[in-house]
Amino acid sequence: MNLTLVVACALIDPDNRVLIAQRPEGKAMAGLWEFPGGKLNAGERPEDALIRELHEELGITVREACLAPLTFASHAYASFHLLMPLYICRRWEGNVIAREGQQLAWVRATRLRDYPMPPADLPLIPHLEDLL
Repeated sequence: MNLTLVVACALIDPDNRVLIAQRPEGKAMAGLWEFPGGKLNAGERPEDALIRELHEELGITVREACLAPLTFASHAYASFHLLMPLYICRRWEGNVIAREGQQLAWVRATRLRDYPMPPADLPLIPHLEDLL
């Protein structure tokens, strides 16, 4: 089984809400909500991948010093095993915009379960609830 490394970020606004994005039509697990992020390119560090993905997906600039690792998910899907570190970020430059046509929502940690998410994302929620 292939191991896929994906990095994700819980952006936290001044009201302690977390940003989630809905996977657009045409992608695997379309319609489900997830934390922004994505796959690492060959030779790319997780922090660099996350900085790149946040700029590509949301149009924001994040410095590595503003990323703090919180936890990770390890989940076996039918055709691959996902390993996903989750970082938190409270400071960035620019306004969050949906650059890839995805829907965005700022959500309280206690309400994240109200949004259907991929199975790998669900174990991350209690960590965010404890933090926020």
